[in-house]
Amino acid sequence: MKPRTRGRSRAGIRCGQGKPGLPERYPWVIAFAFGLLHGLGFAGALAEVGLPQNAIPLALLFFNVGVEIGQLVFIAVPRWWWRIPPYVIGGLANFWVFERVAAF
Repeated sequence: MKPRTRGRSRAGIRCGQGKPGLPERYPWVIAFAFGLLHGLGFAGALAEVGLPQNAIPLALLFFNVGVEIGQLVFIAVPRWWWRIPPYVIGGLANFWVFERVAAF
């Protein structure tokens, strides 16, 4: 009897058969492809904004450093602190909404 394969990924099928899929065998390939696609997209967006060609590598470097610092902060900050940012984000969003409505 042939297993149902509609609506399933190859990795999901292999996992169902007891075999490790691509993410389990080569997680670095998934991370590399994800990072490469996002980096190229971000570089393209920087070029469209009008950033000079010689400034794009530095902008990408600092963007990546910022992402890494954000990940470290996420790990290092105690749990009680995470109650504050949603209120800050919501307050800032409300400010922008009222500012744009008033300007309209």
